[in-house]
Amino acid sequence: MTTDETPGAPAAPPAAKSSRRRDCRAAAMQFLYMWDANPDADLPGVLLQFFSAQEHPREYYAFAEELIQGTLANQTAIDELIKTSAHNWAFNRIARVDLAIRRLGMDELLHRRDIPPVVTINEAIELGKCYSNPDSRRFLNGILDKVKDSLDRPARTAAES
Repeated sequence: MTTDETPGAPAAPPAAKSSRRRDCRAAAMQFLYMWDANPDADLPGVLLQFFSAQEHPREYYAFAEELIQGTLANQTAIDELIKTSAHNWAFNRIARVDLAIRRLGMDELLHRRDIPPVVTINEAIELGKCYSNPDSRRFLNGILDKVKDSLDRPARTAAES
């Protein structure tokens, strides 16, 4: 026992295993959240500024940039799909962090055939656990699962190109 531990207290739960892709998804979600609050015409400049403030060099976040570019390019269609999938929930009432996670997950499901859909959903739920409230994971899972079920590819493996 270290000096920080209280005798008889339960051990702290282990932190979620981090990986480069998980770090990239978190960075992409954070950027999308920021962009939604303050969209700017100078996307390359804002991306440069955002990544210069991150823990790792910009090259580390290449996957995040792909996700950001894809999500922003498809945002209008993604938002329409979220609106039609979120029954009994007004789009403008969705918490901004949850919206960023949903947009990211939707873009992965719809446009990243190299990522198994169940991986996308699991990663979105993990982001929700870290950055949102405990209830968000059910809503995230429900909407993303509906989209997964409508896909024309296997849920547990990457699709062949």
